[in-house]
Amino acid sequence: MDERGGGPISLWIGFSVFLVMLLFAVQVLFNLYSASVVTAVSYDAARRVAGSDGGPASTAEAEDRARQALGRYASRVTFDWTGTGADEVVLHVQSDNPSILLPVRAGPAAFDRLDRTIRVRVERFR
Repeated sequence: MDERGGGPISLWIGFSVFLVMLLFAVQVLFNLYSASVVTAVSYDAARRVAGSDGGPASTAEAEDRARQALGRYASRVTFDWTGTGADEVVLHVQSDNPSILLPVRAGPAAFDRLDRTIRVRVERFR
């Protein structure tokens, strides 16, 4: 042990705290990135449907484009168009994020699930 009172145990404790904080920061950044990408792609898909006839063909085409934009992450995303009507396009999107940390299921640090509802009004010329 040196004169300052440090030693191998305090070194390992400090390293462990640093590593946990680093992993938490990576998890937060990955969650923020995936949330923004999925939300943006979902909004674009809903906007495409609202700008077209709004039928099943346009929802299928918009969902295919959204899945292409998401790439491999699209396998984790589900699109639900059941709320779509004549005046409004409603898209409910859910995705499962991979976790770097231990599984956290509830509370402010729950990063494993993304759940968004996108609503776009259908505009028509009069």
